[in-house]
Amino acid sequence: MQQENILATFKILIIGESGVGKSSLMLRFTEDDFDKDQALTIGVDFKTKIVEIDNVKVKLAIWDTAGQERFRTLTPSYYRDAQGAILVYDVTKKDTFQKLESWLNELEIYGTRNNMAKMIVGNKIDSTDRTITRDDGFRFAKKHRTMFIETSARTNEGVRDAFEEVVRKIMETDGLWERNDYGDSLDLNRGGGQQSGCSC
Repeated sequence: MQQENILATFKILIIGESGVGKSSLMLRFTEDDFDKDQALTIGVDFKTKIVEIDNVKVKLAIWDTAGQERFRTLTPSYYRDAQGAILVYDVTKKDTFQKLESWLNELEIYGTRNNMAKMIVGNKIDSTDRTITRDDGFRFAKKHRTMFIETSARTNEGVRDAFEEVVRKIMETDGLWERNDYGDSLDLNRGGGQQSGCSC
C-alpha cells in the first residue's frame, strides 16, 4: 500500500494488569488469531496495522505493555505522544478492575496529550466465571468520561469495535493528530507525528 494513501499514523497503548488479555486482544485485532497459551509480555510488544475507517486509511502503531510491576519502569517513555489508550481488565478478576484507577493515573502522569482517546475494555466475556458486571464497567467508564466496551479475544466479540471506536475518537478530536508528511518516513517510536494544533 502506498504511503500517500495513509492519512495519519496513530499510536495506541494497551495497558492493564498482567494476564487480562492485552496481548490476546492485540493478536486478535492485528492478525485475527488467538493463542490460548499466549505468553506474558516481557517489557513491551509492538504491532502495526492499516485500517480503513469511514473510507479513510490510517496506520495504527499498537503498543502492548507488560502489566507486571517489575517492568513498570520501562513504560513511561511508551506513553509519550500516544493518541489513544485501551485500558483492559478481566471480567473474572475483581482486582484487575480495581486497578484501573492506578492505570488511569499513570496516563495522567506520563501521557503527553491531555485529550487522549481512552477506552475501558472488559475482556474475557466468554468465561462463565464473571465477577464484574457490564453495568460495573459502564459506570466506571462514565465516571471517568471514557468510552466502554466488553470483549472476548477468544471469540473475537467486540475486539474490532474497540479499536475502531478509539480510532474514530482520535480522528474527531481537534489537535490530537496531524496528517502524514508524505515526504518523510514515519517514526513509529514517536507515534507517527509531532503534536500539532491542526484540527485536520
